[in-house]
Amino acid sequence: MKVVTIVGARPEFIMTAPLSRALRARHTELLIHTGQHYDDKMSAVFFEEFGIPQPDYNLHIGSGTHADQTGTMMMRLEPLLMGEQPDWVLVYGDTNSTLAGALCAAKLNIPVAHVEAGLRSFDRKMPEETNRVVVDHISTLLFAPTDIAVANLQREGITAGVRQVGDVRVDVFRDVAGRVNIPSLLTMTGLTEGEPFALATIHRPSNTDEPCRLRQIMDALSRVPFPVVLPVHPRLRKALDAAGLELPAQVHGIEPVGFTQMAALLNACRVVITDSGGLQKEAYLMRRPAITLRDTTEWVETVQSGWNRLSEPDASAFDAALDQALAPAPATHPAFYGEPGVSERICAELEAIPQAILERV
Repeated sequence: MKVVTIVGARPEFIMTAPLSRALRARHTELLIHTGQHYDDKMSAVFFEEFGIPQPDYNLHIGSGTHADQTGTMMMRLEPLLMGEQPDWVLVYGDTNSTLAGALCAAKLNIPVAHVEAGLRSFDRKMPEETNRVVVDHISTLLFAPTDIAVANLQREGITAGVRQVGDVRVDVFRDVAGRVNIPSLLTMTGLTEGEPFALATIHRPSNTDEPCRLRQIMDALSRVPFPVVLPVHPRLRKALDAAGLELPAQVHGIEPVGFTQMAALLNACRVVITDSGGLQKEAYLMRRPAITLRDTTEWVETVQSGWNRLSEPDASAFDAALDQALAPAPATHPAFYGEPGVSERICAELEAIPQAILERV
């Protein structure tokens, strides 16, 4: 079996690591990096950290508008897929790379397998939501991480090819569990071991591109009753400079970090404050309370279980959410995301599809 995997951004690099190993143990996998995330701290560091094979093709797309980025990706992907003629094109999550890869493969009658299928925030203002919906409706195999994701697909009439396999990040956390090491990161932030701190990430355009909202978020972080460690995303840095804003005194801004370093920070922090979908789930896996600075989430089970809460950044809403997050943790922690071995289950499902389905029409 020949699989072409298309990645382009941090969440995809993280998820592809264990699945790529499982595929390459028995099959041929080619890796295409679109270059959507091109900064070394947002891209190359993850390939090195996880031992992901270097891409067979790097498209070097870079930044741009959604239409420009997606269209350019498709134009560069099409001849590669026509030349390689894979049995499957594998895409992850909800980025523009995901959308471009799935659309290009579907138009070439190459079966698409979508990892993290069925996620819905029900907020069509989020570009990621459009990407998720479109990719799910053109995929042959849909690897859903949770029961809620399966139910979302059923409501849209998608039942064929849906497989509830669990979440690939479960395998990722299994791999990094023995490598979590906090002292060097604390040195970087100026904190001392055992000192309580919050871990924050802010990068969504809805939070960074409106100066008034960004100011509210900075004010909110300044009211956290202990230091805040904030890996500064390039988009956030640019937005702060454009708005003439500084990080509050108690916010320790650091450079973006790799996954193992982020896991170490998660392991040591008291609370997570984020607008990242991936970090919400990672906080849950590490049993850390989270505040999500959005009014919707694709990981609704983290909210329903009491480990995560949605909040606007204004003072009254944020302070109430912070009080909840700092209260004693919920007594239960359901295994929403399955057991280790997700990558092997996905690989087995790809192998099990009858050859007739894979024949070109």
